[in-house]
Amino acid sequence: MSTAFSLAPLFRSSVGFDRFNDLFETALRNEPGSTYPPYNVEKHGDDQYRIVVAAAGFQEEDLELQVEKGVLTISGGKRDVNEGVTFLHQGIAQRAFKLSFRLADHIEIKAADLSNGLLSIDLLRVIPEEAKAKRIPINGAQKPVLQ
Repeated sequence: MSTAFSLAPLFRSSVGFDRFNDLFETALRNEPGSTYPPYNVEKHGDDQYRIVVAAAGFQEEDLELQVEKGVLTISGGKRDVNEGVTFLHQGIAQRAFKLSFRLADHIEIKAADLSNGLLSIDLLRVIPEEAKAKRIPINGAQKPVLQ
């Protein structure tokens, strides 16, 4: 009996992480009910990411984005139902939701847009100069002077 092992759950709620320890932690804490609404996490370059949430029927005033302590929270309030309507079939969910994404260090929200039922959130990793890796030259011909 062979068991397939998928790393997909590791990437569902993290953006910009390259360290597996943090991804494993997040996967272990992932709640099974966090699949509504459906969403994609996309990588568009070394430092560019996008989260796309299917927010069918929600308007801008129904949605809220908040970043606190490195966690991006996207929440949508329950929409008002028209009292005079009788649904013969109701396939569009009308429940409130809350999605949370842990952001890696130096990830900034650049823009958010709601178009055609899709909420797109653009993220960018902006690494300050003092945090960037620096190449150290090796002076093979010279002996270091220690005092």
